[in-house]
Amino acid sequence: MADSASIDAQEVAKFSAIAAEWWDPAGKFAPLHKFNPVRLAFIRAEAARHFGRDGRSLRPFERLSLLDIGCGGGLLAEPMARLGFAVTGADASERNIGTARAHAAQSGLIIDYRATSAESLAAEGLAFDVVLNMEVVEHVSDVSAYRPACRRLVKPGGLTFVAPLNKPLKRLALAKIGA
Repeated sequence: MADSASIDAQEVAKFSAIAAEWWDPAGKFAPLHKFNPVRLAFIRAEAARHFGRDGRSLRPFERLSLLDIGCGGGLLAEPMARLGFAVTGADASERNIGTARAHAAQSGLIIDYRATSAESLAAEGLAFDVVLNMEVVEHVSDVSAYRPACRRLVKPGGLTFVAPLNKPLKRLALAKIGA
């Protein structure tokens, strides 16, 4: 994976150590599993409205591209692929990407998973109709390098979703309990 100013090696190591637990609904990522249906419904509804699609159809987002930055094990990438998006999942952890690739293969889904950073993708000149940036900013070491790269990754007329958690422990704990 390419070096990037925004990559926090300690955060990558922390998530790499628990990469095998992404798909365990009772494991360390249980709050995300519980919260996922709510945020998936929100993303689906807003993207359908924004792009003039019928959100009730099985695959309303055919011919649209989506980037899931900080995709982890693919908890958002997989449902987005099922909705018809051409999905790219990016994560700084090779182990997370390995978990995501393995699970997508078991699920029969084609997702372009990459161990990379937002800056590297932006430097490639890539841009997407939808960019998901969910619970990532709090793990970034240089937000001033990260934010402009994320902006460049959204196509003109595209849509981005950002859901940051605040770093203070109390707020983080409340967010996880709330989820």
